[in-house]
Amino acid sequence: MAKVKKGTLYLFPVTLGNNDTMQQVIPLYNYEILFRVSNFIVENIRSARRFIKKSGHPVPIDQIQFFELNKHTREEVLPSFLRPAEEGKDMGILSDAGTPAVADPGALAVKMAHQKNIRVVPLVGPNSILLALMASGFNGQQFCFHGYLPIETSQREKKIREIELDAWHKNTSQIFIETPYRNNKLLKSLIKTCKPQTLLCIASNLTLPDEKITTGNMADWKKETADLNKKPAVFILYK
Repeated sequence: MAKVKKGTLYLFPVTLGNNDTMQQVIPLYNYEILFRVSNFIVENIRSARRFIKKSGHPVPIDQIQFFELNKHTREEVLPSFLRPAEEGKDMGILSDAGTPAVADPGALAVKMAHQKNIRVVPLVGPNSILLALMASGFNGQQFCFHGYLPIETSQREKKIREIELDAWHKNTSQIFIETPYRNNKLLKSLIKTCKPQTLLCIASNLTLPDEKITTGNMADWKKETADLNKKPAVFILYK
């Protein structure tokens, strides 16, 4: 009996928000591959269905299979998610926003795909972390991504002091994110904790019509009246 050739696992970047024209941020080549795939591992089924429908996928949405992978997913069910690929079907991974498997639970599926000798192919698309770094004016040679900082105020401010020291002593851009409704609290902690001359870039609503990217020192940010509440943003500290 001939051995079944395994499918490929494609990593599809999605829009960072509700873009009116997806073609502005998603390469046409991605659509060619997307339209051939009908099995997806996704962070959120609702947002994945919305993205698939907006893309113009030729397969009716109710005939597309979704496997939801997030913090609520039980570890023991994860191997079953890759069964279509093991049976020879191409699959895709979709994040809730931006690039899959970067600050995203999809990394677990990618790791397992490698263990199962399933080919993994990353596709080009929007990544808020790199877009923010590109536009910050900071060191793009040496940078560190911290993900989310601690929620509790004293722990958050302790972490801010640590990464500020690294920015100054190691000449390294320090990148982090926050849940959008806590952005203003994070900015307040940064202004309170950092030196007045420490630089901060905040890039919010990237690729959207109201995109805003601002770089300045903490003394300048103290005078800023920007409201970041509920706006997806990337924060970067530098010396």
